[in-house]
Amino acid sequence: MTNVQKLQLPVTIFQFDLVGRHRPIIKLLPLLELTKFMADLHYQNPKGHSFPPKNVSSASLPVPPSPRLPPPPPFSTSFSFNFSTFNSSTPQFITFQNDSFFDKVIKLTKNEVGTSLSRSVGRAVYRDPLKLWDAASGDLADFTTHFSFAIKAFSTTGYGDGLTFFLSPYPSTVPPDSIGGNLGLVSESTTPNGTVNFVAVEFDTFPNRWDPVKDHVGIDINSVESAVTAPWNSSFKDGSIGNAWVSYNASEKNLSVFLTFEKNPTFSGQSTLYHIIDLREVLPETVAFGFSAATGVNTETHNILSWDFSSTLKFVDIERERKSSARFGLGLSLSIGLLLIAAGFIWFLLWRRRIKQETKEVDFDEEEGDMTIDDEFEKERGPKRFLYSELAASTKNFDEEMKLGEGGFGGVYKGVLKGSIGEVAIKRVSRGSKQGKKEYIAEVKIISQLRHRNLVQLVGWCHGRGELILVYEFMPNGSLDNYLYDINRSLVWPLRYKIGLGLASALLYLHEEWEECVVHRDIKPSNVMLDAGFNAKLGDFGLARLVDHDRGMQTTVLAGTMGYLSPESLTSGQASKESDVYAFGMVLLELACGRRPVEPKERPDRVGLVAWVWDLYGSGRMTEAADVRLGVEFDEEEMGRMMAVGLWCAHPDSGMRPTVRQALAVLKKELAVPKLPARMPVPMYCPPPPLQIIGSFTCTTSSFAGSGFSGFSTTTSSGGVGLGGRQAEEPQAR
Repeated sequence: MTNVQKLQLPVTIFQFDLVGRHRPIIKLLPLLELTKFMADLHYQNPKGHSFPPKNVSSASLPVPPSPRLPPPPPFSTSFSFNFSTFNSSTPQFITFQNDSFFDKVIKLTKNEVGTSLSRSVGRAVYRDPLKLWDAASGDLADFTTHFSFAIKAFSTTGYGDGLTFFLSPYPSTVPPDSIGGNLGLVSESTTPNGTVNFVAVEFDTFPNRWDPVKDHVGIDINSVESAVTAPWNSSFKDGSIGNAWVSYNASEKNLSVFLTFEKNPTFSGQSTLYHIIDLREVLPETVAFGFSAATGVNTETHNILSWDFSSTLKFVDIERERKSSARFGLGLSLSIGLLLIAAGFIWFLLWRRRIKQETKEVDFDEEEGDMTIDDEFEKERGPKRFLYSELAASTKNFDEEMKLGEGGFGGVYKGVLKGSIGEVAIKRVSRGSKQGKKEYIAEVKIISQLRHRNLVQLVGWCHGRGELILVYEFMPNGSLDNYLYDINRSLVWPLRYKIGLGLASALLYLHEEWEECVVHRDIKPSNVMLDAGFNAKLGDFGLARLVDHDRGMQTTVLAGTMGYLSPESLTSGQASKESDVYAFGMVLLELACGRRPVEPKERPDRVGLVAWVWDLYGSGRMTEAADVRLGVEFDEEEMGRMMAVGLWCAHPDSGMRPTVRQALAVLKKELAVPKLPARMPVPMYCPPPPLQIIGSFTCTTSSFAGSGFSGFSTTTSSGGVGLGGRQAEEPQAR
C-alpha cells in the first residue's frame, strides 16, 4: 500500500436516532474508503437524484461535498398509476383520513364488527399532489380515472349517504362535521356550500333537501348541491360492483362521468353526465385527489376495489424530508474544510471519468469543431438526457420480455423510470451514417419543441455506449391499427369519431398553428397512438428514415407507406401539406369502414377503399361501407360526415383537397358537408421529374399492443421533417 493509499482524512459523521435527532462525530477515514464512498455517491446521484448512495447506511452518512449538483429542469410529461388490485404496499401510496382505513380494499367509512357505523366520515387520497395546471403557460391537464366500488346497505329503507371522487387544494383536509349528506366535502355549518373550493363527482344514495328525489350521480362545484345530476339504480346498493370513469378534456373544458354495473365493463365513450367547467377558475395549480364518503343516522359501507389514474401534466413529487438538519456549526472546524477540498477534488475526477465512459459522444460535424449531439439537444427545453445505465436498468438490460415491438429501424421496449416519469417507451435506434446523425439531430430538435395534447411527447434521449436511444411517453392502449384490424377488438362509434377529431387537431397544429409548418409524411393508423382515455396521439415523425442511409442521399426520394401516399407523391416523390391531408383522409375512411386502404382479396370493385366508397357515394349508399362490426350502433349523420371528409381529403387532385382546418370544421359540424362529384375524379397535374425510390414499401401495422410507441413500416427516406410548403388555396370540391 502506498503512502497516498494510507492517507486518512478527517470526516464529520452525523449519527441519527429513531426520532431524527443527530449529533456530529469526527472520525478519520482512509482515502481509499472515502474514494469508494464518493464513487457510490456519484453512481446513485449523477445529477442530484436518489440520495443516499447505495450500500451506505442513512444512520452514518459523511457530509456530501458542496456545492450540490442542481436537479434537472422540470418538463411536461404524462403521469399514471394502476391499482388493479390492492395489496400490502398500497398504504405507502394512499393517505387515509378520519375513519377510512385499509383492509385488502380501501374502506372509506367505519366497517368494523361491533362498532356503530353511523355518523362516520373518511377520505382516502393519493399520497402526493397533482399538478392540475401551470400558471406560467396556462396549460391545463387532461386526466382520466377509472375505479371500481361497492356500496352495501344494511336496510332497504334506511341507508346513506354515498361516496365521491374529488379534487381539492393540497393537502387534503376533512371539514369538521362533514357527515351524512355533506359527504366529507363540506361542513355542517355551511351546508350545502363549502368553505374550501373543490370539484367532485358524487354517487349519492340519500336524498337531502338540496338533492333530487332519487339516488343520483352528480357533479359538484364548491357545493354538495350538484351542478348536474343523473339518476342511478338504487337496487345496486346490495354490494354490487360498480365501475366509474371520470375524465376531463382540457381543450373542451368538459368534465364527464360514465357509470356501469356490468360484470365485464368496457368504456363506451358515452357519458352518464357531463359539465363544462374551466378547472383553473375553481382549483389551484396543485391539488389533492382521491375519495370521500360519509354516513349519517342511516348506514352503509363504502369500499374502493381498484383505481387507475392518468394525467398529461407533470406529477409533482413532494419532498419527503421536510425537516432540515440543524445548522452545521459545532463540530465543523478545520477538518470539514479539509474534507470538502479533498472530497470535492476526488468527486470531480470520478465524475469526469464516469461521464466519459457513459456517454462516448460523437462529433456533430468535423467542420464544426467539438459540437456534440448532447450540446445541440440540451439547448432545447423539455426532453432530458438520460444515462445509458438508467435506460438499461429500466428495461432489464433491454431484455426480450420487455420488448414491445421490432421495426425496420430498431426495437421498442417498455421501461419504468424512477421518480415521477414512470412508464415510458424506449426506442433503440439502429446505427447509421454521420449524415444520418446530423438529420437525426435536426429532427429531434423540432420534435422536442412541439407541444400538443394530440402528439406523442418525446421525454428524452441517450447517446451512451455509441447508441442512439429515444424515450417517449407510454401509451397504454397501443396504436389504432390494433383496434381496426383485429377481429377480436373493436372501438365503439363515439370513440372512433373522437379519434378522428383528435388526429385532425394534431395535424392542424403541425400545419398551421406551430411557428413553422411541419409535414409529417407518414400518417397511418399504426402511427396513431391511444392513451388511457382513448385520446388520439400522433407519433413517429420519421426518425427511422433519418438513421437508415446505407444507400446514400437522393435528390428525389419517395417516403411513406403504400396505401397512404397521394397520387402526386407517387410520381414526384415530394411531400407537402396536401399529401398529409390525403393520408389523413385515408385514416378517416379506415375509422369508418374498419378496413385497410387496399384489400387484394376483395372482389375487384372493392379492392381500393377510396374507389369503393366513392362509388357508393355516387349512388347514395355511402354508409353501406360502414364497419360491419358496428352493426347499427353508430350516428348516421356523423358517419356520413366522416366518410365525406375522408373522400374530400383523398381527392386524387391535390388542388381540390381541403386544408386541415376546413376538414376539422366539417367534422366539428361547423361547416356543411361538401358536395363531391358523383364519380371519382382523375388527378390533374404536370408530368413529374425522374423519381428514385429507395427501400421497399409495405402496408405494415404495429405488431404489439399496449405500447407507448408506434409500429414501424419498412420505409426509407433521407429527408428531414418538411418545413414550410405552399399554403393550399381554398378548395372547392368538384
